[in-house]
Amino acid sequence: MAVALASVATTTRSILLRDADQRINGLLSQEAGEFTNLQSRGVDPETGRPFTDPARLLRVFLERQNADPDEELIGLVGRAGRGPTQIIQQREIPVGLPLHKDSDARRRIFDSPHPTGTLHRAAGEIRWAKVAVARYGSEPDAAFVVAFHPGREQQRANEVFRVLLAISGVALLMTTGIAWVVAGRILKPVRLVRAAAAQLTEQDLTRRIPVRGRDDVAALAETFNAMLNRLERAFAAQREFVDDAGHELRTPITIVRGHLELMGDDPAEREETVRLVTDELDRMSRIVEDLLLLAKAERPDFVTPEPVQLAELTADVYVKARTLGDRDWQLAEVADAEVVLDPQRITQAMVQLAQNAVQHTTAGQTIRIGSRAEGPGVELYVVDSGPGVQPQDADVIFERFRRGTARRGARGSGAGLGLSIVRAIAEAHGGRVRLHDTEGGGATFVLSLEEART
Repeated sequence: MAVALASVATTTRSILLRDADQRINGLLSQEAGEFTNLQSRGVDPETGRPFTDPARLLRVFLERQNADPDEELIGLVGRAGRGPTQIIQQREIPVGLPLHKDSDARRRIFDSPHPTGTLHRAAGEIRWAKVAVARYGSEPDAAFVVAFHPGREQQRANEVFRVLLAISGVALLMTTGIAWVVAGRILKPVRLVRAAAAQLTEQDLTRRIPVRGRDDVAALAETFNAMLNRLERAFAAQREFVDDAGHELRTPITIVRGHLELMGDDPAEREETVRLVTDELDRMSRIVEDLLLLAKAERPDFVTPEPVQLAELTADVYVKARTLGDRDWQLAEVADAEVVLDPQRITQAMVQLAQNAVQHTTAGQTIRIGSRAEGPGVELYVVDSGPGVQPQDADVIFERFRRGTARRGARGSGAGLGLSIVRAIAEAHGGRVRLHDTEGGGATFVLSLEEART
């Protein structure tokens, strides 16, 4: 702002000086033109004939003129090479050293071959214009000179410049004070963000920035709060992963340790111990793989969507699911649509739902797999004819390491992570997984992918 105000003051001074120069040039040109017109067309009022005496011409012209302030109209009469010897002066200015009293300046102007010019003196600058009087035989040389002293014009411009600088200084101080107060109020949320960031620790991610208003600073606070939400979820997922791993792996490790400690020398007992230990290690491996998959679900590259034909994907899932158990597998319906999704993750989720249906049905029971288009989205579903899900279990079976309280047929050896993986895959696609009862008995799991159609 200081640079801008200084530029305005400087530009104003330049404009005033330029206007003064234009006015001075106009005055000089006007006076010189009037004298030239009198010299070429005028007549002596006493004789009625053209002027023959330069001094008479100058005196008559100057008697008729009225000089402007800071302007001098001077007639100079002299001999060539000797400078002016006679001065016919019309107006004397009260400021500075007048030209008619400065012999050196008069001689320099009189002897100059140029019709206009600027004379720089210690007593002040002079802008002048000169019209040489025509020579008449042996008559002395003569010239009409109009001189302007621009000192006061320049002084006015400089005074305006100083006033503008003073006003600009006061305005700058006032604006700085106001800006300091306003900026402090505007940046207060930023300071709150900084303070909150300084107080954040891995153990305490609950602090949030209060959001007031709808400006950019409020948007910054909202963005910061959203970042804190993501961090809190990430740290919670990390702690949950560690807790789940520790909780679920503790039991098989204890079983393995106990069997190894009690293992005797009997070959049959050793063989049985090795089988049990191997089975527990396989279960530990599956738990670790499922936990790692759920941890990866928080990453943005968990799914890689691409255009897929839903009918072909549904048929592939049906073919793969048929190998999971001796059931009455049926391909219920197939949606003919092109969708954008990750075929590998969706296949993984559907196979998991089919595996879940196999675990809770018996040989020969019906399991149906299908897909359908629903508005801008699609649905893939697995329907079984087992005992169904108890109402109190419907809200918990999708959580990690949670199983239904009632047995739905033969219970598998899973750790209770399968349906959690299905939900993670659905949410990664911007969808969800739903559960509702099947007409006639059983459970229906629906993978709903909203706005997946192209």
